[in-house]
Amino acid sequence: MNSDSDLQIAGDILSVRHLLQPPREHPATVADFVGLSRAVAADRGQWAHLVEYDATSRWYHRLRTGPGYEVWLLSWLPGQGTGLHDHGPSSGVLTVLEGRLTERSERSERAARELAPGAHRVFAPGYVHEVVNDALEPAVSLHVYHPGLTEMPMHAARCAPAARDAVPA
Repeated sequence: MNSDSDLQIAGDILSVRHLLQPPREHPATVADFVGLSRAVAADRGQWAHLVEYDATSRWYHRLRTGPGYEVWLLSWLPGQGTGLHDHGPSSGVLTVLEGRLTERSERSERAARELAPGAHRVFAPGYVHEVVNDALEPAVSLHVYHPGLTEMPMHAARCAPAARDAVPA
């Protein structure tokens, strides 16, 4: 036998029901929430017809709710952004569906991270960042919050002196 392990499974593992976890009706782990985000992103028919653009502010639409979570669809015209904020007690998954967004995090001295279509950002409660559409084309994103978003405290920009010049006031 050529095996690095002495554990081998014989027969159909799916028939051993007592060893399998029952399928979850709703997401419960970070991986589940990322999976939900990927599934919604892949089903354009579920969200594409809902997207609108607003020249005065970011547009948003609550797409789905479940026990303890919400799924939001947002659109971003060039130049629109969030400002520096956190999500209170909520964790989240941000997924770019169309276009490109730029994320700046307070922890990385506001170094920019470009998020292309299909990119996911998972964040914990208290994570301070800003998201902006620095591109010349509109963008669409999906946001999953757990628990549902109840607050979005804004933060004053606190840049390191070297980074201060790189960020417009």
